This record gives sequence, structure tokens and C-alpha cells, in this order.
Amino acid sequence: MEIHIAAAALVRSDGATLLVRKRGTNAFMQPGGKIDEGEAPLVALYRELAEELDLKPADGSATYLGRFEAVAANEEGSRVIAELYRLETEADFIAQAEIAEARWILPEETEEFILAPLTRDHVLPAIWGLSPN
Repeated sequence: MEIHIAAAALVRSDGATLLVRKRGTNAFMQPGGKIDEGEAPLVALYRELAEELDLKPADGSATYLGRFEAVAANEEGSRVIAELYRLETEADFIAQAEIAEARWILPEETEEFILAPLTRDHVLPAIWGLSPN
């Protein structure tokens, strides 16, 4: 099964990125979520950011980074196809909706977290220029 999502690489000026962990799961990933039928990816992303983090980005503030695919972290036998956008922000967030935890992390801290395959193999290399594991 394929799961189509819109995801945000939220990046702070010190290079940290915001990762979230959903309730009942172990893996950290970018905020975002499923794209509804007929919904534009950026519209879905802004809806998800408002629901999960009470973030309402300004129009035109997101930069499209591309489409990435990986094994889904929380749905066995599924693949996630993500439309990824980068947003620069200095905001602090409070986890809401299905989000259990939201954490800013720096490149040197990635070993301390269980990361979703999409985050580990595609998103972090795309925003930090790291080699995938």
C-alpha cells in the first residue's frame, strides 16, 4: 500500500530541525500527514502543521525539496511517498493532536533518536547534506 503525505523540514537558524513522534510510536519524523483526495500537497501540509503544532506558515514561505519514498515507519507493509517542503522558523511548538513529542535536533544528535526510514535516509540528507546510512 502507498501512503501519500506532505511533510515539513522545519529548520532553525542554528541548523536544528524539528522532529515529531506520534502517540503510540517510537520513531521520530518530520511533521506532516496524509494528503486528502483532491487536496494539493502544500494545502495538506499547512493543514497538518496547524493541527499538529498550531503553526500557520506565511504563504510563499515553503520551499519544495522534492518527492521521496521509503518504507513506512508505522504501517507495516506500506510505503510512504512524501512531498517534502522546507520552512525556516525560530518558533517553539507544543505537540498537539496525535503528536506525543516534538524535539529540535542537530545533526550530531541523530544517533540519540529512533528515526523513521524516510527521515533517516532521505529528509536529513536533503536538508543537512549528510550521507544516508
